Amino acid sequence: MEAGHALSSRLGRITISSDAIAQIVAETALECYGVVGMKGSLRGQLARARGRPRGIEIGRDDGKVTVDLHVVVEYGLNLAEVASSVSNRVAYEVERLTGLAVHAVEVHVDDVRTGGK
Repeated sequence: MEAGHALSSRLGRITISSDAIAQIVAETALECYGVVGMKGSLRGQLARARGRPRGIEIGRDDGKVTVDLHVVVEYGLNLAEVASSVSNRVAYEVERLTGLAVHAVEVHVDDVRTGGK
């Protein structure tokens, strides 16, 4: 089992699994305007085989959460604006819902989908 991300409180330690964080990231990204799906790298596909949502890798850097996110964006939209919006929203929601600090959210636009597909 993968080690989780920990928070300490006066009553003890709280551990949040990377899978729980990945689920938050997936739900948040798919709610963002312009994101029509997720697409994973080979490492992401291996993670999905373990039950993690497709296209998401969660890591740690100096005790903070790092997120690699692979998305598919709707054709005709400014890719940089969509990616920036996804990055900001994912960082905000992960921090709000878990209490963990986010070091980085890397958004990779892996594909563009037209309305016909």
